[in-house]
Amino acid sequence: MIRVLLAEDQSMVLGALAALLGLEPDIEVVGRARDGKEALDLALATRPDVVLTDIEMPRMTGLELAAELRRQSSPARVVILTTFARTGYLRRALDAGAAGYLLKDSPSEKLADAIRRVQAGLKAIDPELAAEAWSPPDPLTDRERQVLRLAGEGLSTARIATDLHLSEGTVRNYLSEAISKLGAENRVEAARIAREKGWL
Repeated sequence: MIRVLLAEDQSMVLGALAALLGLEPDIEVVGRARDGKEALDLALATRPDVVLTDIEMPRMTGLELAAELRRQSSPARVVILTTFARTGYLRRALDAGAAGYLLKDSPSEKLADAIRRVQAGLKAIDPELAAEAWSPPDPLTDRERQVLRLAGEGLSTARIATDLHLSEGTVRNYLSEAISKLGAENRVEAARIAREKGWL
């Protein structure tokens, strides 16, 4: 049996995934988590073969979950299941150690097949996204991405500086770099461009 842990913050989707995978003779759902932190704790406690996770979740994203499982040497293989058809997210998922990346509108039989593939040590990537993955790489540093995300949420330079324990001048420098790299007119446009590319 392939032991699978599910991480999804929408109850209906979580229940549907559990029911769908429960129909597979060789797959057993051993846990369900409503956020990334809960998923991490459950994964370390139950040691599943595969963790199937969304990207956007409270407390810890699916990408952060994948990276943390790898950091803690968890044997679990991670499959990202998301609505985000963006190559930036795919690149970040692979960099975080994910073995699979599927879109939620994929046919249901693809999901079970992807779980079997990653359990066998292979990759399972949505073919259309894999073809697009050769687009230009994310030019932002982690800190520029962090500052730009907060700016895109409408936070002032002073507030960002306080939240990230930086000086206002340093925050302005990060924003200026991000705006320049993205060819944007201002921080709002830069955040929009980065979000559309899957870089935020």
